[in-house]
Amino acid sequence: MAVITGTATRYDMEGLRENLTDVIYNISPMETPFSSGLKRIKATQTLHEWQTDELAAADGDNAQLEGDDATFTTPAATTRVGNYTQISRKTLVLSGTLEAVDKAGRKKETAYQIAKRGKELKRDVETIMLRSQGGDGGGAGTARRLAAMPAWPKTNTVFQTGGTPAGADPTWTSGVPGAARTDDNTGEATFTETMLKTAIQSAWTEGGSPNVIMAGAHNKQNISGFSGIASPTVDVTKKAPTFLVAAVDVYVSDFGNLRVVPNRFQRARDVWGIDYEYLAMPVLRNVKTEKLAKTGDAEKRQMIFEYTLKVGNEAAHFGIFDLETS
Repeated sequence: MAVITGTATRYDMEGLRENLTDVIYNISPMETPFSSGLKRIKATQTLHEWQTDELAAADGDNAQLEGDDATFTTPAATTRVGNYTQISRKTLVLSGTLEAVDKAGRKKETAYQIAKRGKELKRDVETIMLRSQGGDGGGAGTARRLAAMPAWPKTNTVFQTGGTPAGADPTWTSGVPGAARTDDNTGEATFTETMLKTAIQSAWTEGGSPNVIMAGAHNKQNISGFSGIASPTVDVTKKAPTFLVAAVDVYVSDFGNLRVVPNRFQRARDVWGIDYEYLAMPVLRNVKTEKLAKTGDAEKRQMIFEYTLKVGNEAAHFGIFDLETS
């Protein structure tokens, strides 16, 4: 068909109003299950310290003579460990004109951007706590860094032959692990139920009771495929909507039930067994947004957070490393 000569169309006209929806759509993931599960406690120094201890091994030959005089052993000293606080920040500078003009989806650009930076900071903290990073006390030209989760586990670990657990005790400074574990990059392994059972048993033997398994997308799906949790029968007599269960939310082990939680921000090659009773987030300076000095036609903001990771006792948790990610 042809357009009648002289017909005015939108392509010819000026002054047409735009059709811009007054909503901003953002699907960037915000779930931070690891750090959100940590209880917050007060830190009072840039090196936050605590002590660990253990009982003597059980003595099955503890039989004494009647009337015997007592003998004594020197009590073992506690172990002093700690972690450095790390400063994370987000900054913002907006021109005066941008704040003044009419905008879609938000009234105040400053308020919108501050809220956005806060969400970004939350994701940063989650990533930092689960990345391969040893602790560093810093200096005049070096930022302090906390020892992240991969720097801690030495006792309950499953890994490939080219990797190692977290650094040995001599590499620790002021009770802080100075280096994360060494990854095996020669050929990552498929995550199996045998690996998981080995790690859970190791933690239980040491006295731990992890109750959360945390994994990236690929290894979360591997857990859902473990044969030990497959249901071989379906009741077809019940009149209910048909559905397929293809995921595992709770892993029932010989040593207790563990919730299975996916995490977008952890290293995909790691799987964690966590007991939150032995984890915390000491905070030296809580999240605070400061208005910085005005030096031109712009508004400046700085968001600061100073915090660290407390691993009360590394043997309460387990780590499975060097896994395939796809």
